[in-house]
Amino acid sequence: MTSPEQIQLENIADSDYEIFALLKQRYSPRTFKDVRVKKQHLNQLFEAARWSPSSNNIQPWRFIYAERNSDAYKNILSCLSDFNKEWATNAPLLMLTAYYKKTKDDKNNFHALHDLGLAVGSMTTQAQYMGIAMHQMAGVNHEKAEKLFDVPEDYHITSAIALGYYGGEIDKLSPELQEAELKERQRIDQSQFAFMDRWKNIRHDEN
Repeated sequence: MTSPEQIQLENIADSDYEIFALLKQRYSPRTFKDVRVKKQHLNQLFEAARWSPSSNNIQPWRFIYAERNSDAYKNILSCLSDFNKEWATNAPLLMLTAYYKKTKDDKNNFHALHDLGLAVGSMTTQAQYMGIAMHQMAGVNHEKAEKLFDVPEDYHITSAIALGYYGGEIDKLSPELQEAELKERQRIDQSQFAFMDRWKNIRHDEN
């Protein structure tokens, strides 16, 4: 049986250039250590998000989180896609991300989603530093979530996150998901997204 330590080692990114170790070590597991996330650690994660940059310092990010076995956890789980529901119950904590749609003068804030991403990125790096894994999920029914949690219409639920300490047992997953956990990590080449002097028309799905 592949140990959690082996999985973490095998998931270190094989980067073309040397980058910050925490970025290379970060990955998105579907199993987590079966322990409660400490309140102090949660406070540190949200503090990392708190100090992220945002347009005009609006700080549009919002988070709803819940611990396993709570009604709120079950509500978040019910909003996930069937695929994510299959494994997300392994997470000690589930979270929804959201952003405020407006600027200070009540206009549409076209940078709010960007700023939410920055906040989650800061949180993710802080989490990695503490041995906490964050698996981001796009597969969430935002309309259902907004209704269940009475989210005002000026806010938009964006994604879900499964969160817990690294170290889960892979045999808790289906054979298909176990294969996905051990699959070699891949990224597109820099030349496909970083263009000097002019735009290059490269299809998003080209690899």
